[in-house]
Amino acid sequence: MSISGVSYSSAYSAMAGSARLHSPGCSCPMCMPVRVESTPAQVDSQPPAPDLQQGGGGTVKAGKQLSEEQQDQLRKLQARDREVRQHEQAHLAAAGGLAVSGPTYTFQRGPDGVSYAIGGEVNIDTSPGRTPQETLTRAQTIERAALAPKDPSGADRAVAAQARQMAQEAHRAIAQQRSEATGAGGEAVGQAGEAGKRAGSAAGADPGGEQAGNPRQDKARRAYADNSQAETALSLISAYA
Repeated sequence: MSISGVSYSSAYSAMAGSARLHSPGCSCPMCMPVRVESTPAQVDSQPPAPDLQQGGGGTVKAGKQLSEEQQDQLRKLQARDREVRQHEQAHLAAAGGLAVSGPTYTFQRGPDGVSYAIGGEVNIDTSPGRTPQETLTRAQTIERAALAPKDPSGADRAVAAQARQMAQEAHRAIAQQRSEATGAGGEAVGQAGEAGKRAGSAAGADPGGEQAGNPRQDKARRAYADNSQAETALSLISAYA
């Protein structure tokens, strides 16, 4: 399986460029070699048409029965073909929308004239998202795709480790965003509270320096004051009558 992507930032440089996830049995230095002796391999997405005949003595090619050694080679190739196809299909299914192609297989023609898959790859997009949250989601999908087969190769595990690093960077970016948002929100609330206090103090002061209270209480106080002044005037009139 091949993974390709584009550069995003230094935080996600581990996944920039391309990486390769190999099918089981790959003979590269990162994977355990499994050799099957037969004709040279070819790379294609579809195998050539078989050239087979079935006879009473077993599988034959062009009327010639296969030897025991050839039949043993054939069984190994058939087993490898099943294993490789299952491996790549697991990668493809887990990659979901990040897959940009179907599996591409490397074929090797067996002693029966049939081409069998001995390796393969699936291309998926590893570019980060537009936001840290989207990048985190993509990194998690990449890791699942890399480890989807039941027997991930060494290259598969290496790409999964890179995806985990990408996810960690995204987690840190998300935490930083939340911290900055919380700090900005607290500062705004504090400023609003101070402004409210000042506005309340200015609006609550009456001409005599007393604070404004409940409107009904203020009205009652004014009525009481008016009545007191009227009673005082009547008392003065009575005194001088």
